[in-house]
Amino acid sequence: MKGRKLLLIPALWLAGCGPRAEETAPTPVVDVKVRKAELAEVRLTVRGPAFVFPREQAGISARITAPIRKLLVRKGDSVEAGQVLAELDNRDLLAQRDEAAAAVTEAEASLQKLTSATLPGDIERARGQAASAEAALNQAQKFYDRRRQLFEQGAIPQRDLLVSETELAQAKANYAVAKGALDLLLGQSREREITMARSRLQQAQARLALITTQLDFTQIRSSFAGTVTEQFMFPGDMARPDAPIFTVMDLSAAVARAQIPVADAASLHSGQTCTFAPADAAGRSFGGRVSVVNQAVDPARRTVEAWCEIPNPDRALRAGMFGETTIVTGSAPNSVVVPLAAVQFVEGSKEGAVMVATAQGVALKKDVQTGEVFDGKVQVTRGLTAGEPVIVEGAYGLASGARIRIREESKP
Repeated sequence: MKGRKLLLIPALWLAGCGPRAEETAPTPVVDVKVRKAELAEVRLTVRGPAFVFPREQAGISARITAPIRKLLVRKGDSVEAGQVLAELDNRDLLAQRDEAAAAVTEAEASLQKLTSATLPGDIERARGQAASAEAALNQAQKFYDRRRQLFEQGAIPQRDLLVSETELAQAKANYAVAKGALDLLLGQSREREITMARSRLQQAQARLALITTQLDFTQIRSSFAGTVTEQFMFPGDMARPDAPIFTVMDLSAAVARAQIPVADAASLHSGQTCTFAPADAAGRSFGGRVSVVNQAVDPARRTVEAWCEIPNPDRALRAGMFGETTIVTGSAPNSVVVPLAAVQFVEGSKEGAVMVATAQGVALKKDVQTGEVFDGKVQVTRGLTAGEPVIVEGAYGLASGARIRIREESKP
């Protein structure tokens, strides 16, 4: 009997001790800081990656083909609109201009002579000039025929034949002028000859004007003020219309060309406020205005291009910079706003959760939908009302229903 009583004592002791141990286990209380959700006006924005381009950019090339005689600027130089950047060799054109000017003078004299009264001896002089011109024409024709035979035999280059063709054409023209003057003095078609003389004068003047314009083209000018960013040719190189000599950029205003998701593009229009934040200049941003919204969608990226034009007087923005453009599309008054630290986001989403402090000293998890993020705050579009105290410190790892103690309310 004694053995049985001794065995019962430990069992009774263990049964009495168990419940009292559970009753004395303390419930943990977590210290937190809270801030009440506020109402505020929130700017609505869209964002997209962007590269910086100059406001204007041009490849400066020659309008005629000629060797480069001199370069007057170098890469990196600032230039003004209309400034001469390079000069081409113009010796051939100067000679052609002198020849054209002489042709104008001759045509003017011929017209003057035809419109003036015929003086004694004019007919004899005209006959002599016509005879001389005819002899020169015959000589030029024989010379051309001989050279053509030599060319067909391969004895001379085509260049020599072309020279003979030019001389023959000039001789024919000279004879036509001399013969026309003689016929006119003899009373044949005077009015018609005067009309033809005026036409020849106009042709000579037009040729002179053309050559003068081509001479102007030997001076290569910048079409706008900017900076020389590339140089492709040097003195002695052959300039031509299809090959640029320089690249000039105008970066007095920069253009950040942003790629905006097509889902956000409906709210875009010219004139909206925008900012560009370079990726390699943390904390800096540059403000401007939207100048262009493309009406076409990039089918590969599903984006719409929008241009943010930014004043750039100090040239802080350079062509090729990469960053993010933010465009303000409107505002949302009386939006619920909480500190960004209060929201636990679902990765890659605008959905998340906040922990709200209840009057009973318990943390309550609320799922929320967020909108704009700005200045360390976030807009809550669903799931929370203004005035609710959200936990801003101590919420990490805190379970919904956990007991909390508010140490102090965080100040805005």
